[in-house]
Amino acid sequence: MDVRTVNLILALLAMLALSSVLVLTIAAFAARISPSGGAWRNRVWDRTAEIALPLAGVIAVVAVAGSLYESEVAHFVPCRLCWYQRIAMYPLAVILPMASVRGDRRVRTYVLPLALIGASIAAYHYQLEWFPQQGSLACTVDAPCTTVWVRELGFVSIPFMALCGFAAIAWLTWVAGQRAAQEPLHSNGEAA
Repeated sequence: MDVRTVNLILALLAMLALSSVLVLTIAAFAARISPSGGAWRNRVWDRTAEIALPLAGVIAVVAVAGSLYESEVAHFVPCRLCWYQRIAMYPLAVILPMASVRGDRRVRTYVLPLALIGASIAAYHYQLEWFPQQGSLACTVDAPCTTVWVRELGFVSIPFMALCGFAAIAWLTWVAGQRAAQEPLHSNGEAA
């Protein structure tokens, strides 16, 4: 498979992750607007909670594989902001599959900070690509943060893909944690 095809597949996966973020966000706001919106949110979150951790784990693993593909196969040189995003994503590719296997839906305590930090860096990096004239202290001449290696669908770049991944992971672990908070605990402190 050529680099362009892989980038298109990764961009479409990012859009799928973004779609899940939008559905979960709309459900959360619907619950604040009306009782029927709250019932709808509960149905969406209950169904999502069943697959939230495995799905978040898959997203993290695909994001790591994608970042390695971009640098090692496509030979795109990662900038400093890309490295910071990797620092936030790479542990998630280990933590989330382990939590999924163990059924540890309380994983959000240590996943959310990494996901939110990574999302913040990705959002900053994405806007920097669109407005490069502002400059950045993180940029270097040999690996500038304003280089756009990928621009699929007219707007999906590598930082945008990372942002979608981090946002989906944050929402999914939040939903899984919300449902875990409602479960009774055994005497050993684990959920039933």
